[in-house]
Amino acid sequence: MKLNFLVILTFVLFSFQCLENNKKEGVKESKPNKKILTIEELEELKILLPREERNGKEISQEINREALVDFAKTFIDVPYVYSCQDPKKGFDCSGFVNYVYKNFNIQVPRSSSGFKNFGKHIAIDSIALGDVLVFTGYKDTTTIGHVGIVCEANGLQSKFIHASSGKAMKVVISELNSDHYSKRFYKAIDVINK
Repeated sequence: MKLNFLVILTFVLFSFQCLENNKKEGVKESKPNKKILTIEELEELKILLPREERNGKEISQEINREALVDFAKTFIDVPYVYSCQDPKKGFDCSGFVNYVYKNFNIQVPRSSSGFKNFGKHIAIDSIALGDVLVFTGYKDTTTIGHVGIVCEANGLQSKFIHASSGKAMKVVISELNSDHYSKRFYKAIDVINK
């Protein structure tokens, strides 16, 4: 059923594109040719498919981690606003992470403390784009207080994008090996392939 919806959605989007092209070229509107795309063609177009049962086999399209990071980067310089996850107003750290993953139909906790026992723990030298870095609080190192998304994966030399409540007070990219974050690092988790 979901696959049929995706095929119909693809057809509708293709139809709009044909109509738009016709308008630009001054061509009279005509009905576009119908083309039903195969799963392989959808995957080539990098359309994200939900997990679905088909003929007893599970079909899944892996999340494009680069697309996730690119989407996150579109919010660089959005202000830090406590308890907010509205790109027009601002984000707090967990609101930013939650908002980005929600766009890719991945549910993650809304609060940073919710990441303590969430996701699949991974070694720091195995992190990949789109993994989540979890940090303790700035003043209270016994609780979880901050989260960010890996945007450059290179072990301890990695960089992450996050809504910073520090001097920057906005969405920024920071280095994991900086004094400020290396001391507070708690764990890295995979929330995509958990």
